[in-house]
Amino acid sequence: MLTLRKAQDRGHADHGWLNSYHSFSFADYYDPAHMGFSVLRVINEDRVQGGQGFPTHAHRDMEIISYVLDGALEHKDSMGNGSVMRPGDVQRMSAGTGVRHSEYNSSPKEPVHFLQIWILPQANGIAPSYEQKNFPPQELNGRWRLVASPDGSEGSVTVHQDARLYAAKLKPNDSVAHTLAPQRRAYVQVARGAVSLNGETLAAGDGAQLENETSIKLVAKDSAEVLLFDLP
Repeated sequence: MLTLRKAQDRGHADHGWLNSYHSFSFADYYDPAHMGFSVLRVINEDRVQGGQGFPTHAHRDMEIISYVLDGALEHKDSMGNGSVMRPGDVQRMSAGTGVRHSEYNSSPKEPVHFLQIWILPQANGIAPSYEQKNFPPQELNGRWRLVASPDGSEGSVTVHQDARLYAAKLKPNDSVAHTLAPQRRAYVQVARGAVSLNGETLAAGDGAQLENETSIKLVAKDSAEVLLFDLP
């Protein structure tokens, strides 16, 4: 079964400095029908204006993944980490027993466009940790590239949950497929472009929940960037 989550139906918050779309309930947006999917709790599509950002704030017991589409996102945290993320970078922060961090647009003028993803951990109270890796475009072109997994396989970042995140960059008419093991679910998020997913058309910002499916076939209708979550 495939259930669409259209871009225009997401929650929306425009704070001037931040324009954010929420696939699931988040902050002031509450929808009991969209509280998450499997262990996937948050997908926020954020655009932050130049020189602006999220001041230092706290998290705990959450796996937080940042995926930059355009621009540069600066990260600092209470573990002593500091970095600037650009397209191709994937960052994982395990909040565990508690961590404080800030995220800012490192450019004074250009906006930064990124996806903020939260995944529920398998266990609470783990030690906080941080990881960031770069995945060059050629590794995503025309194929699914594993970028996050429970065991860090294929050079992916490690998440403390039985969840895998794949990313692909596709040219028009490129196709990619993925097989789901029994009792697994999937969530597809289109970051850019438009695709056909098992016969359904999805455009930028659209998502889709897949349950009781064994195979996923995706064909690009134009240049596209897509994320696939393989979930328990």
